Amino acid sequence: MTENFQFTLKKTDAGARLGEVSMPRGTIRTPAFMPVGTVGTVKAMYLDQVRDGGADIILGNTYHLMLRPTAERVARLGGLHKLIGWKGPILTDSGGFQVMSLSGLRKLDEQGVTFKSHIDGSLHHMSPERSIEIQGLLGSDIQMQLDECVALPNEAREIERAMEMSLRWAERCRVAFGTQPGKAMFGIVQGGDIPALRVRSAAALAELDLKGYAVGGLAVGEPQAVMLKMLEETLPVLPTEKPRYLMGVGTPEDILRSVARGIDMFDCVMPTRSGRHGLAFTRRGKVNVRNARHAEDMRPLDDQSNCVASRDYSRAYLHHLVRSNEALGGMLLSWNNLSYYQELMQGIRKAIEEGRFADFMAETQEEWARGDIDPV
Repeated sequence: MTENFQFTLKKTDAGARLGEVSMPRGTIRTPAFMPVGTVGTVKAMYLDQVRDGGADIILGNTYHLMLRPTAERVARLGGLHKLIGWKGPILTDSGGFQVMSLSGLRKLDEQGVTFKSHIDGSLHHMSPERSIEIQGLLGSDIQMQLDECVALPNEAREIERAMEMSLRWAERCRVAFGTQPGKAMFGIVQGGDIPALRVRSAAALAELDLKGYAVGGLAVGEPQAVMLKMLEETLPVLPTEKPRYLMGVGTPEDILRSVARGIDMFDCVMPTRSGRHGLAFTRRGKVNVRNARHAEDMRPLDDQSNCVASRDYSRAYLHHLVRSNEALGGMLLSWNNLSYYQELMQGIRKAIEEGRFADFMAETQEEWARGDIDPV
């Protein structure tokens, strides 16, 4: 731990990077996967399970927490860490993703975005300054700039307009953030699927000398190959001594390929959302627990896993829970999925340290390709 925000790049293996982010509330081992706790909860999980599974940091969402319980209430109650009982770092998304995902419930202009609450229809204006203010009230350790995320595919003029406005908002967020010892504000690279715009965005953000940089606006409808191409164009422009965060990504395959290109931090709702719908991620690939083949299979998802949910509950029981719409089914599969993601990150870090990331990546992909164990 340290009194200041500090990123240390410890080793590289081709494009992959091993490092750590040191902050007053703890150290984040990178490459890192950050479980998403949108409204102060990682869905269907106890936070001690999240911590014991290997997570060093979790996420909260500015838009959702602004609506309820409100940032001001969270501040009165001692901040988000105290409210939810999480002692490690928290990163808060700025609300920029909701500019895209809730496009039918918002109006956008140079000053910011006005949301119509999806809960009760009330209006809430979020400027870059207000976004930083909310994140400060929440007590977030890593705060994200407000940006405009656009869906892909999209028109080049629209992508450029959103990218340029996101840059202006980044400067306003930087000023609003000021100097907060031990905390950090990250800028967000935009530019859709147009390499020249990505490069312009990354170069302009690098000039702001921020504590870290995120790549946003990907995994929003484009093929994986396009996402990876954008990373290849963008990352060489960003400072090597600062952490790089790929927002909202993704599948285990996405993570492996993005680490290979130099990404340090990831987040995604996929492990918990998939778990709630009966899909398990394992070292053998994806397993749909709903399928009838599991109905009388007393073997666990993975007898070699360190996770209780993966090792000590039978497929037959998980199948029964999911098909019966019992809450426990989603809880156990979410636990399995987050544990697998963290085991993957641990394996990635160890492989980079040993200088064998390419071999680890190939071995992991081969095991996925072999598929699940044979039915009983």
